[in-house]
Amino acid sequence: MRTYNETAMQASPERVFRLASDVERWPGHLKHYRSVTFRSGEAGDGIVEMKAYRPFGALRWPVWWVSEMRLEPERGRIVYRHIEGVTSGMDVEWIVEPHAGGSRAVIVHEWKRPPVGRLAASGIIGPGFVHAIAERTLLGLKAAAEKGKGGD
Repeated sequence: MRTYNETAMQASPERVFRLASDVERWPGHLKHYRSVTFRSGEAGDGIVEMKAYRPFGALRWPVWWVSEMRLEPERGRIVYRHIEGVTSGMDVEWIVEPHAGGSRAVIVHEWKRPPVGRLAASGIIGPGFVHAIAERTLLGLKAAAEKGKGGD
């Protein structure tokens, strides 16, 4: 299972990377995030628990996962490995790079051996949850970056 999300932003790559990597502040920028907390490690590098909602009309389906998070600021990358939750074993890569006077942010999720089975992963969880939540996340961070919120 593989999903790909991308958006361009009128904000510097440094600003976008700072917002993307400051995950504990995401619930303040992103309405679909319930909480983000580090279980261990320093902010940005460690074990992070994320809780969000996946809206389906009026219904908000609660989801959660725990990831190992690693920052690679010199490469404009944030790397996650899901270690707990339904998506355990999923690899996630964020890439933030210069683009057209601003930035481009990309999120790639790859799940090579989903414990739930390939059909459930690629037919339901990938498009219905992972891709949908990542799209909301990018659009929310874009709004925060372009409005001048978060970190300056």
